[in-house]
Amino acid sequence: MSTRSAVEGTGAWWAPSRGRARGAVVGALALVAALVATSVVVWTSPTTSPVTGITRVAEAIADQQRILDERNLLLDQVVDLKDRLAATQDRLDDRAAQLDHAEQELAEATAQLASAQERIANLEQELAVSQARAASSATPSRGTETRPSGGAAPAPAITAPSKAQLVAPTNPYYGMYTEQSPFNWAGLDATSAKVGALPNVAGYFGGWDEPFRSDAVTRSWQRGMLPLLTWESRPIDDGNDVVDAPDYALSRIIGGSFDDYLRQYARDVVATGLPLAIRLDHEMNGTWYPWSESANGNSRGEFVQMWRHVHDVFEQEGANAYVIWVWAPNRIDSLGNPDRMTLDYLRALYPGDDYVDWTGMSGYLRPPVVAGDDVGFDATFGRTLEQLRAISGKRILLAEVGATEDGGRKAQWVRSFFDGLEAPANRDIVGFVWFSMAVTSYTQGEITTNDWRIDSRQDSLDAFRDGLLGEGTRFSLTPTGS
Repeated sequence: MSTRSAVEGTGAWWAPSRGRARGAVVGALALVAALVATSVVVWTSPTTSPVTGITRVAEAIADQQRILDERNLLLDQVVDLKDRLAATQDRLDDRAAQLDHAEQELAEATAQLASAQERIANLEQELAVSQARAASSATPSRGTETRPSGGAAPAPAITAPSKAQLVAPTNPYYGMYTEQSPFNWAGLDATSAKVGALPNVAGYFGGWDEPFRSDAVTRSWQRGMLPLLTWESRPIDDGNDVVDAPDYALSRIIGGSFDDYLRQYARDVVATGLPLAIRLDHEMNGTWYPWSESANGNSRGEFVQMWRHVHDVFEQEGANAYVIWVWAPNRIDSLGNPDRMTLDYLRALYPGDDYVDWTGMSGYLRPPVVAGDDVGFDATFGRTLEQLRAISGKRILLAEVGATEDGGRKAQWVRSFFDGLEAPANRDIVGFVWFSMAVTSYTQGEITTNDWRIDSRQDSLDAFRDGLLGEGTRFSLTPTGS
């Protein structure tokens, strides 16, 4: 029982006791008045003898004394009960204060523990980066170890498959974007525990005002995950409603304004010595990002020039031995403009097979989801996949996918999604990366929240788990807890 409940209970007991005490006092006074009146009647009554009257008065006085004694006893009990109530309240207040203090100490200790664990993780990553740079300074090969001259065994080296092995995997990839991974695994691990398996791709975002985050790469490979960087040529803190960013116009990138930044970035990739996938300036066929050719003062043909320029700088620095370049437009049938849905339009944005390792796409089940609409795999991905295959024979990554709970058909869409991945016609799809976040955005004058998370509802989670881990699946993943 809580402190408040205990106090309220005590108060409820005291209220009727106090009422009874007052009633006893009033009753006693009334009785005394009656006895006085009786005495007067007796003494003045012509039919009553003096002896009888004295006797009756004596009896009345005795009764009056008895009543007064009982009243006094009740008053003493009332005082005692009030003292006991006050003492009980004091004890309850003390215990409540002790409980609050204990809870505060527990919260502080928990926060200190989390801070210490995060600091330990950061120190481990710094050590891992230092070791990786030392091991990879002479060669891009993987899996080698060096021993210091003193003979002490070093910490296990972080290893990864070669780029060639990663580009053509035996089994499809399952990836996840969460709010903090790969810098903090809490969200990813919580979802993975519900799914029953760990992803083998860790998706995250970076801007062109940030240096290369080697810790993102080392932390991912420590857990056996391919890091997938969505690298946006704009400041990382710019919102998706910021389309005009003149400092990051495509012409400035092509003209070399960012070459020093790009060269250092590429050198840091080489120094880290581990592969990663880079999805550079995704959804370029839309109008909502500064690298769109219809925004930010850009011109037709400049996207391809920009892509090739960045790729060439990385090639000159030796970084393309580690980078899987992912060219990933948006789902074409959700662009809203028929001119942007044509094969010729998308083909004009493709840098060419020599500059791309995987093609890809973003594809969501977005609201409004109308009853009777087709929400199957082909309805979401079919038209875009057809154009990707017409443009290139490269393998395809579904680089950003998700489904809304709006309309109540997410579980149905998830089941169709995994059925589509298993279809023989889609064996050129190397995997998918799920955008497992709930996002609130301002769209068409309204604030809306889409819950894209894998575990947004139990039926959606069940459908996802069955599709990923059910009988006949081609995914080969590490079970959680192993």
